[in-house]
Amino acid sequence: MDDRPRNLRTMLSDAKNTSELMVDLAYAALYFGDPDMAEEVGELEEQFNDLVHDMRAVCIMAVRRPDEAEAMSSVLQVIGAIERIANDAVDIARIVTHNLGIPRELVADLSAAEEVSHRVLIREGSHMAHRPLSAMELPVATGMRVMAIRRERDWITDVEGDEVLIPGDVLFLEGPPAGIVRLRELAAAPYWSPPQPPEDGSLSDLDRAVDVLVEMKNISEVAVGLAYSALVFRDQGLAAEVRHLEDRLDDMKDRLELWVLRASADNLDPAPLRGLLHLSQAAEDIGDAAQQMVRIVEENEDIHPILGIALGETDEIIMRVAVAAGSRADGATLGELQLNIEPGFSVLAVRRGGRFFYRPRGSVQLLPDDELIASGPDEGREMLAELLGWRYLEDDESGEYLFEPLGDKTSPGHR
Repeated sequence: MDDRPRNLRTMLSDAKNTSELMVDLAYAALYFGDPDMAEEVGELEEQFNDLVHDMRAVCIMAVRRPDEAEAMSSVLQVIGAIERIANDAVDIARIVTHNLGIPRELVADLSAAEEVSHRVLIREGSHMAHRPLSAMELPVATGMRVMAIRRERDWITDVEGDEVLIPGDVLFLEGPPAGIVRLRELAAAPYWSPPQPPEDGSLSDLDRAVDVLVEMKNISEVAVGLAYSALVFRDQGLAAEVRHLEDRLDDMKDRLELWVLRASADNLDPAPLRGLLHLSQAAEDIGDAAQQMVRIVEENEDIHPILGIALGETDEIIMRVAVAAGSRADGATLGELQLNIEPGFSVLAVRRGGRFFYRPRGSVQLLPDDELIASGPDEGREMLAELLGWRYLEDDESGEYLFEPLGDKTSPGHR
């Protein structure tokens, strides 16, 4: 324990990043049918468990007075929720390691999910060879982020910006499908087409179940992103939306189970059906973990300030910014802006008046005063703000970010 970090803020950020990496790798293992990647999720679990143990020990030692206990309990509750998400990632990976099976239709449909997994080989002579990751700014250029690197038989999961890519490296990434074309151009990789369902339609009775499961994956990821946002901004509206999404996941899981049981009455191989049920349980439980986090906000409990600080210092930062009248975003659709490609931000929700639109589609047209809640790379903050009509500023003393209208250097700005 002495060799591990003792700073709670750093450990919380690491725990959030690790749990998200585990989920991404688990889905990627499923998508590519890669047992080695699934095993890596199990190895990350061992490191994660040590981190959780240390965080809980630090929390206990930090409480010296009774009045500090309630605020610290909020930290413990978030730690428990993050641990739950990591455990769900392990359950998803077990579909591969335990050969539970999964319909080919599901693998094909995952190609159309809001965020997809992809892997690419670094070739000699490509734009990416012999260059550090930070120099390419892949999250900004393609919208995709590197989850892990396989170098011969070794795995690099703690990927830093100064990591120099060498020919033969295999990158595993997560991001919007639209970023794959540019990514493969940078890697000098040949044209790639996603998996296709079998032409004979042998599992056509499962189409609805597969579609629902892909939507469950998307909704569970949105719920977690909104839960972190609710904690950072102490926003009860976001917390209520997370509860709504969790209720939807419950209903969808019930419907999926019914459709799978009906399909099992046909002359189908039951093995892939097990994988569907297993995956739906994990996606639903991730939603439960998100709800566990926002319960603190809903019940107006004391929230330890370290939560907002730590969750704002992770690999993917969360921004909440309004659309300014006359900006490039004013009147544009999300598809036209392509925020997921450049600056590499994924829009979790748009708040218009008192209503939320979560995971808005590209056809959504933005209006003045619409508020975007988005997650993305730290290096994309300024570009996102500029697209929406603001200049990004950071308060050196408080660390809070501020926005001032473009062209107005006298305005005090707002958060």
